[in-house]
Amino acid sequence: MDGDLLLRLGSAGVELSPDRDGEGDLPHIEEALTHPSFANEQKAGRRADNQRLEFLGDAVLGLLASEILMERFPAAKEGELSLMRSLLVNTEALAAWARLIGLGQALRLGRGADAAGERERDNVLADAVEALVGAVYLDRGIDVARALSAAIVAEPLARLENASAVGRDPKSELQEQVQAEGGPSPRYRVIGTEGPDHRRAFIVVVEVDGQILGEGRGRSKKLAEQAAARAAIEARAVNRRNREEPPSNVVSLPGDPE
Repeated sequence: MDGDLLLRLGSAGVELSPDRDGEGDLPHIEEALTHPSFANEQKAGRRADNQRLEFLGDAVLGLLASEILMERFPAAKEGELSLMRSLLVNTEALAAWARLIGLGQALRLGRGADAAGERERDNVLADAVEALVGAVYLDRGIDVARALSAAIVAEPLARLENASAVGRDPKSELQEQVQAEGGPSPRYRVIGTEGPDHRRAFIVVVEVDGQILGEGRGRSKKLAEQAAARAAIEARAVNRRNREEPPSNVVSLPGDPE
């Protein structure tokens, strides 16, 4: 495994380095960092890629993120927990963490995929994060996988805990905001899907009077709609703050002398 990556993971609170006696080795890590394009280019027979570990890691990360949410939000209902989990482990959140620790630099990609910029694509990085979780679960067990999962979701979890409307249905909140301004009910529209079959995500936009207010992704249409509504609420809040704040280039001058 890439030594620099081990150091970056250690700085994030996840110690994966083997001890002096070689105990705690990580035999599945190379596989977790192997993109299918690299495996397909090997002349000496196809090597294992990270897709199977991604499948396992998806389930492990989902379980451990659920465990964290159950502990942090004891009063939240099932639907609220599902929404919050989707915010913790969606493609964008996982890719952001991958960039934070430089995971892309450690990936083994085929030459064509690397030249095409696959190393920095959100879905490639998110898949690698899940594969890493799967590898750590197999090689080090559930406790170390739990520590890794906690590090992965730490930043979006902090945003959830600091949000004023945690646990409230964002679709209802957005509808109340829009109708309070005299607008019609928001409309939700599926514009596409992405991801492998076992991790299919819907992409949904929310519109008012034909104007797109937000876009969201989720494992179901319902979760994608909620994510789109949350994105719209956040965008509207930013727009309100920008309207209320005076331009930075406006200077107040004292009145003219009488």
